[in-house]
Amino acid sequence: MQDTQSAVKYDTKEEFTREIARCRDIYQKKMQDYGTSWRIMRPSSLTDQIYIKARRIRSLEEKGGRSAVAEGIEPEFIGIVNYCAMALIQLSLGTGEGLDHDEALRLYDKAVADSTSLMLDKNHDYDEAWRGMRISSFTDIILQKLLRTKEIESHLGQTIISEGVDANYMDMINYALFALIRLSEEKDAPGHGN
Repeated sequence: MQDTQSAVKYDTKEEFTREIARCRDIYQKKMQDYGTSWRIMRPSSLTDQIYIKARRIRSLEEKGGRSAVAEGIEPEFIGIVNYCAMALIQLSLGTGEGLDHDEALRLYDKAVADSTSLMLDKNHDYDEAWRGMRISSFTDIILQKLLRTKEIESHLGQTIISEGVDANYMDMINYALFALIRLSEEKDAPGHGN
């Protein structure tokens, strides 16, 4: 039996670019509404915001997608990407009172580009293995990375052998983007919505 994944040609970089553009659009629109009020948050508070989003995704997955609020899991994965980018910005700048919008966009682009570069390197080594994973596994991995991040934060960022919180935020960006790509594929699949 032929592996169907190897029969299909993917353009992962293009798919990432498309999903990042969607996330960036939301980030930019929320910045127009709220400014850069998130700059007051410590990275640990942003970790908790990401945790809330990931827990909601898992809750919805376990309830078969039924939600009391009229939003599915897609906006939550977008929120994870954006909060992780904010957390990476906070790690590099420290907390502050505000940030020029152009600079906030430039720093967002850098955080996401650095994460994407990491993904492309890992994806080369792992040969698109993520495409065979379930979306619920992405959720679980994000939750695991959050628990790791919280543990590292409780040790004031000190690790003995492990990567730091920045690497975990970058991985969470990539797993959330994988989920968004897979959700888009499901929407585009023949018979969806019939």
